[in-house]
Amino acid sequence: MVLCYRKGSRAEHELIDYFSQKGYCVIRAAGSGVNSLSPDILVFRRGVQCGIEAKAHETTCLGIDRDQFENLRKWEEVSGINCYIGWRRSREPWYLVPLSVFKENDKSFSVNWGQAQAIGKRLEEFG
Repeated sequence: MVLCYRKGSRAEHELIDYFSQKGYCVIRAAGSGVNSLSPDILVFRRGVQCGIEAKAHETTCLGIDRDQFENLRKWEEVSGINCYIGWRRSREPWYLVPLSVFKENDKSFSVNWGQAQAIGKRLEEFG
């Protein structure tokens, strides 16, 4: 469990550093990695605002727990700020995948790596 938390925290900090260096204001959510009530990080720059849930997984299909996904959707609806799942695999670029791309399953919502690459935005394409 500790290893997964460290990997997730490292992924979040990678995104925070990237967006900070590009001139964005970035906030890491309190309790990130512990609760699933809000996205891991919030990113702001004049005319651009979004929430990002960071995932660093090696699988070819990324599943997001139903409760966490529904909380992100609700957060997006209430705040008016678009949420993305940021997904990175080792030695691959980050892709910011909109929630609308994920398909509903019995216990989760999922997207495969090919869909993430085709539809998601690479960091340098964002805002």
